[in-house]
Amino acid sequence: MKRKITIAIDGFSSTGKSTIAKLLAKKYNYIYVDTGAMYRAVTYFAMKNKLVSKKVLNEEVLISKLKDIKLTFKFNKILGFAEMFLNNVNVEKEIRSLAVSQLVSKVAAISEVRRKLVAEQQLMGVNGGIVMDGRDIGTVVFPDAELKLFMSASADKRASRRYKELIDRGDDVSFEDILFNVEERDRIDSTREDSPLIKAEDAIEFDNSDMGIEDQFNKICTLVEKKLL
Repeated sequence: MKRKITIAIDGFSSTGKSTIAKLLAKKYNYIYVDTGAMYRAVTYFAMKNKLVSKKVLNEEVLISKLKDIKLTFKFNKILGFAEMFLNNVNVEKEIRSLAVSQLVSKVAAISEVRRKLVAEQQLMGVNGGIVMDGRDIGTVVFPDAELKLFMSASADKRASRRYKELIDRGDDVSFEDILFNVEERDRIDSTREDSPLIKAEDAIEFDNSDMGIEDQFNKICTLVEKKLL
């Protein structure tokens, strides 16, 4: 039996991290954890409780309410992946909205939020056999991961992908708003004081601006197979 490793996938928003992670988890029968969904769920909680908006961020109250936030992933056999539940309520669709995207980086920059979620993420991967994607997986959550990937692409390409995804879902959005959101999230994620988005020294970088999912997946599977030898 091949040993089970930890695969850490970091990178900018809308670079296809989750898509690749899901494919890898399915192929190798690994656990997949979308850490971005966890931060989005906390953001959605903050929005519902009027603790965050474009002009407001009530850190103190949100921090005091973190103990009331229970996050779980429940596998959906029909969809083929685990959905995000916030306090036992499925919020998978709600957390993928542009409204949440516009605020998630502000919430994710709060140290107490990061500490809570990082601790939960580390527990999920204690036995290996896990694929986790996010912003600080290879640098903070699993610094000893056997395989680290860093996904990147031009802001314009990423905005185009996100725009198509939301339009196909039926959301009323503009490309200009999506592009602004992508660039703003890059700025906040890369400059925050706590666990900024940076490429781990031992991570392999994938610029997929002009690379299809199948090509990426095949190349990454080759890297995984080498680690499993």
